[in-house]
Amino acid sequence: MAQSVLSEDIAYQPRDSSVTADWQSSNKGEPIEIVFDGLARMDLPGKEHLQRYLRDLARRNFRRLTILQALSTLKFFLAFLKNTGSCLEKLSRGDLEAFIESEQDRGLKLSSVRTKLDRVYAFWGFLIEEGMVAPDICVRKIRLKVPQYLPRAIDPEDVRKLVSVIGEPRDRAVVLVLLRTGMRISELLAMRVSDVNIKDRRVTIREGAKTRRGRVVYFSDDASHALKTWLGKRDSTREFLFYAPGRSTLSYTSAHQMFTKYLKWAGLAHKGYTLHCLRHTFASELLNAGMRLECLQQLLGHDSIQVTRRYARLTDKTREDEYFLAMAIIEKGGINGTYRLDRKLQTIPKEKERCTSYSQKLYDKPQAVSPLAGRVD
Repeated sequence: MAQSVLSEDIAYQPRDSSVTADWQSSNKGEPIEIVFDGLARMDLPGKEHLQRYLRDLARRNFRRLTILQALSTLKFFLAFLKNTGSCLEKLSRGDLEAFIESEQDRGLKLSSVRTKLDRVYAFWGFLIEEGMVAPDICVRKIRLKVPQYLPRAIDPEDVRKLVSVIGEPRDRAVVLVLLRTGMRISELLAMRVSDVNIKDRRVTIREGAKTRRGRVVYFSDDASHALKTWLGKRDSTREFLFYAPGRSTLSYTSAHQMFTKYLKWAGLAHKGYTLHCLRHTFASELLNAGMRLECLQQLLGHDSIQVTRRYARLTDKTREDEYFLAMAIIEKGGINGTYRLDRKLQTIPKEKERCTSYSQKLYDKPQAVSPLAGRVD
């Protein structure tokens, strides 16, 4: 007997899942069947198509986290179709619009809704390629316009306050490595001791969290000192650089709780800083120090320099300096000239033009000289 679809069965939070953390640090050869846990027992329309799609993602070497996130979104989508009495074979643009509205009604941010819609379209594209559905619904896709927010960097004074309250060697190393390398939190949690070169002050990221391409990042003296202190205290038999008591790794949840605790101690809890703000702070400070965008792009692991360019909009010293230089001239009264003529003066040439006859205009107009004038045959 198929079990009913409940919200707690469909919901999936990868960051809180120990299975996901183990997957991220394990070998690639694990069976994909672990992804289908519970899916076969659910009464969802088109779940066999979903299983086929997930297997296709696995064959194409998509990240496990990507597959799990696709599973979470598409289970919600199929459950929505069931509750509305629709199905994949009869899917319409109106069904997608209703799904978007239902996700917004749940309080999701527009960026999250767009991500879910992209996953639905990717699934639908697979079904089209397999000849299972008609391509009509993808002819004119629904586009959600999401505001482009500036990255949120931590104020320099707040950085000093935060670092000053961190005394635990492991926690201090975590925060300073994130702050001085700009790596993503998932990249730090997957870092092994063998990836760190204390002598050359660099970390080798074997596989980028998003691009899946490795890169090398560097760390400063204060981060080096924090790492040396932590390496002298940690269990040398552990493979991963950072771990929690009783576990082989440090989870995102534990890192988030640790960071929140120190924000409260520093009196910064009300400012809404997150772990990812350390990456934004890293990029902003390097740009302020004069680093070129092309170098920063490589350190951050961005595929496109347009993504890196967001930080130039956040902090551009050249633009700032030119603004205050120009404003100082304006405030001193150094701007001369008028921007707009007097209305009475503007009407004089117009009035004169109206009173001039057409014949007078022709008379006043310079006559063109014929190229044959003065020619003697």
